[in-house]
Amino acid sequence: MGPAEIELDEVRDPAFLLVITHGAGGGVDAKDILAVRDSALDAGGAVARVVQPYRVAGRRAPGNAEKQDQAWLEIVAALKARFPGTPIVQGGRSNGARVACRTAVEVGARGVIALSFPLHPPGKPEKSRRDELLAPGSIEVVVINGGSDPFGVPDAADAAEVRVIPKQAHSFRTGFDVIEATVTPWFARWTADH
Repeated sequence: MGPAEIELDEVRDPAFLLVITHGAGGGVDAKDILAVRDSALDAGGAVARVVQPYRVAGRRAPGNAEKQDQAWLEIVAALKARFPGTPIVQGGRSNGARVACRTAVEVGARGVIALSFPLHPPGKPEKSRRDELLAPGSIEVVVINGGSDPFGVPDAADAAEVRVIPKQAHSFRTGFDVIEATVTPWFARWTADH
């Protein structure tokens, strides 16, 4: 898959490491990703914002999910080696949220932040990705979606928390304070026994 790029915000003796990634055609400077990063830093975590290999190579589409997940697992393994014994929290927006959910068990994540989880392609609710959202099993997933997201909004019963920001589409234009307020208590919960 080629190299990834990592924007790393380090802190002394981190309570956890948040590894978070972008949507299919996006980058790690999306305002919702930055809102989660800021909350994680405030909670004493280090943050790795990962530009996945396909984006570094200039492609807009991630391609094969299996290869994408394999590349992600290698990236997280390298980060774990740099932060030994530090609890991992995964996160992503849209396609990145799918990756974070699909790989959470193998990574051993404490929790998952799923921004704009794309429940189905626009206009095709029959092509549900609910199984990916449920893939983490007992690992808690916090979903934050816009109320008018054409990719759908997951059912509240399918995650530890589903926060819906009214009148927001797939890319958030406002509500960043809501995102920060939603994730902050979860970071504390996931690292309470660190």
